[in-house]
Amino acid sequence: MLDVLNRPAADAADTSDPNASDGLSPAPPMPYVILAVVLCGLYFLYSWVQYTHFRTPSWDLGIFGQSVRAYAEFRAPIVDIKGPGFHILGDHFSPVTALLAPLYWIWSSPASLLLGQAALFAASAVVVGRTTQQVLGSRAAGIGLTIAYGLSWGLQEAVKSDFHEIAFAVPMLALTCRALILKRWTAAVAWSAPLVLVKEDMGLTVTMVGVVLIVKGRKRLGAALAGFGAAAFALTVLVLIPAASRVGQYDYWSKIEKTGEGAETSFGQVIGDALVSGERWEMVFFLLGIVGFLALRSPLILLVLPTLGWRFVSQDANHWGLHWHYSAILMPVVFLALVDAVRSARTSPHAWLAAYAKVVVPVATAVALVLAMNLPLRELLKSETYRTDTRAEQARAAVDAVPEGASVEADVSLLAHLTADHRVYWVGTSKGATPDYLAFDLRGWSQQVSDPAQLASQLHPEARYEITHRSDGFAVLKRV
Repeated sequence: MLDVLNRPAADAADTSDPNASDGLSPAPPMPYVILAVVLCGLYFLYSWVQYTHFRTPSWDLGIFGQSVRAYAEFRAPIVDIKGPGFHILGDHFSPVTALLAPLYWIWSSPASLLLGQAALFAASAVVVGRTTQQVLGSRAAGIGLTIAYGLSWGLQEAVKSDFHEIAFAVPMLALTCRALILKRWTAAVAWSAPLVLVKEDMGLTVTMVGVVLIVKGRKRLGAALAGFGAAAFALTVLVLIPAASRVGQYDYWSKIEKTGEGAETSFGQVIGDALVSGERWEMVFFLLGIVGFLALRSPLILLVLPTLGWRFVSQDANHWGLHWHYSAILMPVVFLALVDAVRSARTSPHAWLAAYAKVVVPVATAVALVLAMNLPLRELLKSETYRTDTRAEQARAAVDAVPEGASVEADVSLLAHLTADHRVYWVGTSKGATPDYLAFDLRGWSQQVSDPAQLASQLHPEARYEITHRSDGFAVLKRV
């Protein structure tokens, strides 16, 4: 079996394949496209069920739904969920999400973002799989690593976390790593440079791509790209974001400068705490463990350092572990670094290393399948996942009780479902606005609500609201 996974796919050989001149094995795209369609279906099915059953894990889908709707309507990306009149580019610099506007024209729902993310993740799997077959010469290895990558914990946790802008970075990084492996230096620059439009910290990743180019011997090109990435990062966090922010600064410096309790900390203390944090190192262990640690032999592994770096020094515990979407952009890097490392290790003078290179791909595939049994997509195998409970029915009724076009202030559980045809505020950041309607989750995102009318008077003493819809779980009030 191990020989099959590492033997060139002779049955797939085609002397007319254009890759022959590059010294690459032929890799017809169709098997990988089929796998990508299956992965896209799984990702979107999970997201769709989570969305329709009101199991949202945060307010992020509502935020991105509101900003993409603004782009689709050719307006500035104002996100009232973050605060009345809040310009989202003053929070994170992610203009790339405007590319989803055409999809939103076709399907004007936040669920369209979930579909777009599923497609982007699945497309990256095609890049990983075909590159594996072309470089290692084995279709079985290519398919195995496609499955391992597609089911990796970083991607599954990102799917569970609803939509985020990093969905665009995942295939772009896959294509960047592919270009570096194949020594297509111009393509590596072309695919990596636009990463600065995905999120502000990606400028540092672009800088590291330049460092890899320097390591590969392309010193002038690498230095230029590294300088571009560093300049883009500085421009974004020091000029562009502060210019759009209502507070005139990049607000996320506080994630490093302060602890969760708000006490000031020195940078030395931050570094010290990070280096002794078990949860942070557990993240690194699982990141490298899914590729058998062999990815450490490839210079491509340098691309994970900027993301791991800011996550290590962050004082926000959400950034440290295996959950949320932060590790998705690391998945294409470590898997393609593995491919690069296997290629070089096969000719190693160390017998043990050459032998390990022959088995690491099937080992990584097996590890991915075992880990997948405890990851989010496993929920798709359970009948109760698809069962609509009373809470979901009550939430849907509350959403339907708010007239189309009205402004509404809502709890996190309802935000995303209202953004397509309402002006939406969040109860925690709505100061300065007096919406037409209030929609409360009586069980509460952070606390239970026993008297929605009293809560309305506390939030908006300047107005009077009366209850127009109420169930055990939700209440809708109208301004009178």
